[in-house]
Amino acid sequence: MAEYDLTGINLPYSLDAEQSVLGAILMDSNALNEVSDALQPEHFHITLNRQIYEVLIQMGLSSSQIDIVTVLDACMRQGVFETSEQAKEYLTRLMTAVPSISSVGKYAKIVTEKYLLRSLIFAAKEIIDAANEGAEDAETLVDFAEQKIFDIRSGQDRSELTHISGIVFERVNELNQMAKAAAANNGNPVMTGLETMFKELDRRIFGLNKSDLIIIAARPGMGKTSFAMNIATNVAKKYRDKDVCVFNLEMSKEQIVSRMLSSEAMLPSEALKTGKVPANKWDDIMLSADILSQLPIYIDDTPGCNVVSMKSKLRRRKNLGVVIIDYLQLMTSVNNYHGNRVVEISEITRNLKVMAKELNVPIIALSQLARGPEQRPDKRPMLSDLRDSGSIEQDADIVMFLYRNAYYDKTDPNPNVAECIVAKNRHGETGTVYLGWNGEFTKFSSIEVRMSPDGGQ
Repeated sequence: MAEYDLTGINLPYSLDAEQSVLGAILMDSNALNEVSDALQPEHFHITLNRQIYEVLIQMGLSSSQIDIVTVLDACMRQGVFETSEQAKEYLTRLMTAVPSISSVGKYAKIVTEKYLLRSLIFAAKEIIDAANEGAEDAETLVDFAEQKIFDIRSGQDRSELTHISGIVFERVNELNQMAKAAAANNGNPVMTGLETMFKELDRRIFGLNKSDLIIIAARPGMGKTSFAMNIATNVAKKYRDKDVCVFNLEMSKEQIVSRMLSSEAMLPSEALKTGKVPANKWDDIMLSADILSQLPIYIDDTPGCNVVSMKSKLRRRKNLGVVIIDYLQLMTSVNNYHGNRVVEISEITRNLKVMAKELNVPIIALSQLARGPEQRPDKRPMLSDLRDSGSIEQDADIVMFLYRNAYYDKTDPNPNVAECIVAKNRHGETGTVYLGWNGEFTKFSSIEVRMSPDGGQ
């Protein structure tokens, strides 16, 4: 915990619970597996207990035998005790203090609950200090206060440094689960993130990964919004326990849902505007409406939304899966940059990346491109087209461009083929993924594209 002046405040903790957890692990190493997922070293209030638990975590990672002799030796090597007599006396006391090994989970819960109470006290002190200093505006302070409480609720208190032992243990467990999943999948790699259900794209970017800022950029008319809404629908269908939150700053909720209904029911988008619906399509419409209505998709069409207000709304979602923002250039900043949009966009993208990390979810932000591509013979977008748009390229983990050659060349023999150009990818290779495009239904799809010897499709 960070250091604060808490004179007169008794910080809550349970010495008995802390000692009972440690004693139970000393008596039965299987107890470590039972508590290690939820119990971290920083949850212990007593420094000595925290240090002993860190030793136990390290021994668990290396699959070392855990008993009083091996733990005593490890503690002495790491300087936890000054003398072996002190170590033996304290470790023995821990083992004799355990009421029941089978209740180790309950003891661990008491330790974490006391930690949460202490975290609330520290957070309250920080909020009071920030408000008294008055260095920030009220909206920023409210966001600061909400973030503090959110961090505690999500188990991500950032008031102190975290020892690597707990993080390594979590990563090894995750890697073990991934290895098992790959083995069950005939040795094929598994997605580390949420699948978009566009197979070739998922193979290249390994799905939508937590804390990633993903930019989808294109010139107008390429289908950015349709692509994003197709991803939203696909993710929501596959992951019913994950909330998909869409912020559309250009279109109304009704327009967005109309597009989604058109794609799902394979209904020409014009029909939703004119009302000329073929009689044989009503069954498809009602079935699609029923499917969409049950998906965990939430839409916000507030114009000129900023990162602070988005974050406040997103924190209220308990099972956040992915966030989609359409589109970046319509967002506003809480600061006034006197018309300097390049600097303003830079601040927005930085804050979006921070938000993705804080909420631990992938954020997809659509971006409009200037006319640069249209001035070239090859009109495919490239990363240099983003350089006049602030720090988008720098802040993004993945940058994808949508391009449809038939939009410019009406004689293109493949009018229903779109290119998703992965121009930046922190997780793997860059390259082009080909997608099917059906403009009548505003729908993208996975396709298999074979290249002829002359480079044609």
